[in-house]
Amino acid sequence: MAIPKPLIAAFLLFVLVVQVVHAREMLDNTAGSKRSVLQTIDCGAACDARCGLSSRPNVCKRACGTCCARCSCVPPGTSGNQDVCPCYYNQTTHGGQRKCP
Repeated sequence: MAIPKPLIAAFLLFVLVVQVVHAREMLDNTAGSKRSVLQTIDCGAACDARCGLSSRPNVCKRACGTCCARCSCVPPGTSGNQDVCPCYYNQTTHGGQRKCP
């Protein structure tokens, strides 16, 4: 028994529409959870605030600036708040220690 061509075409069209809708939902979900590439942050000011109480402010600002450039975020305050910016928090040195102050 042969399957009619219009039925096959309708099925393929349905599968295509479902795939397009699924792809659009995936893009919408990831766009909301990640920072925009176009979004900029003033790393100098953010690192000045982050390193304000550091005993070695120049070293702190240099490390903070590197991390800020990579992650486009700096956690608020002078320490802690790692959950705000996981990328910043998870940067490590070759020795396995945390890189970002």
